[in-house]
Amino acid sequence: MPDDDHKHSGHFDAAMPLPDEVKIKRLTAANESSKSHGSQDAAADLIRQRVEAAYAKAPAAAAEVDEVNQIAAAKQSKHQKFIDNLINSGKSLPEIQAAWHEYYAGLTDHDKYQVWHEFYAEHEKNSRYGQATKSPEPKRLAAQVDYRKHIKRVREHVKKLPQLKAPADSPPTSRPTHRPAASPLHSLAFGLGIGMLVIVIFLFSFFNERFIAPFIQPSRTVTNTPIIDESTVISPNPEIIIPKINVEIPVIYTVPTIDPDAVENALEGGVVHYADTALPGQDGNLVIVGHSSNNIFNQGKYKFAFVLLSRLQSGDTFYLDKDGVRYTYQVYQKEIVDPNDVSVLGAQAKPATATLITCDPPGTSNNRLVVVGQQISPDPSANIAAASGDNSLATKSAIIPGNSPTLWSRIVKWFES
Repeated sequence: MPDDDHKHSGHFDAAMPLPDEVKIKRLTAANESSKSHGSQDAAADLIRQRVEAAYAKAPAAAAEVDEVNQIAAAKQSKHQKFIDNLINSGKSLPEIQAAWHEYYAGLTDHDKYQVWHEFYAEHEKNSRYGQATKSPEPKRLAAQVDYRKHIKRVREHVKKLPQLKAPADSPPTSRPTHRPAASPLHSLAFGLGIGMLVIVIFLFSFFNERFIAPFIQPSRTVTNTPIIDESTVISPNPEIIIPKINVEIPVIYTVPTIDPDAVENALEGGVVHYADTALPGQDGNLVIVGHSSNNIFNQGKYKFAFVLLSRLQSGDTFYLDKDGVRYTYQVYQKEIVDPNDVSVLGAQAKPATATLITCDPPGTSNNRLVVVGQQISPDPSANIAAASGDNSLATKSAIIPGNSPTLWSRIVKWFES
């Protein structure tokens, strides 16, 4: 025992200093860390060995990528293959767009539909909205697809395909301008304006002779120029000349009847000698009728021949040229009579007279203006007697001729008939 105690006296010698508490903790932690690290490495090595054993016969990653690409290429359509080859050709974007447009334009309607069908299918596959709203549909056979109903849609999409940029000098595309809607007040004003215009046109069409007649002055531009003097050559054609109102128009002597329609038609060529009354150079009453106004839609250019006849006064003169002779008449009587007062068509107080008759006031047929002149040249004593005398057709008239019927009176007469 004493020997043993002396043998181990070096380990428990009280004279040797003991390690402090901090060092003990550090040594303990280092020991435990060494043990833990060794166990983790061993576990990782074991897992690696097992993974390598499981994939020992697996192909390389590059080979798998090639295999996947081959499978994907086998499922592509000819259109998808074309665009893939085009994209991988190294061309620029404008060249790719032009090549694809040319390729697409040469496809049939069936192939174009297939292109868009593939586009929509790919779009729905990558779209969250399409996946959320997609509803199952029964599969249809290719023969059941009606491609014609999609042609319009396809053509609209063709127009939207990427196009090459237009030249810089091309004119800009005009865009439609949107005008603001008119207010109700503007619409009402427009409607009233159109309505008033229609009414004015309507009234003017039916009663224009009343509106125009007050402004008509035959030969107004030559009012200061003498229409006749001693040097004036006598016209070989029958005419009436009234210098005071600048009238020089033909006289129609060839109407053998007092029928109103015949007289009306003859008035289109001038003023009319009333049938069976005296002629220039004969004793008796020579009657000439003429228009004071007329509808502008009627034919003839002498519609306003006597519109200013009311200006003649006693002492004024007018002339009748016939058969190369000029007969001069001096006004001595002017009166307004009822259209039924046919006495003015018969013999007058003077032996050789000329009576000018027109409607009064101008634009109406209410009354008749009668201007009577007596022959002063050539000397009426050399005249011969009128052929018909008191038994002329004029004395058998029931009404004095007047202006032609207005448009309104013609319509009323048409309904009455």
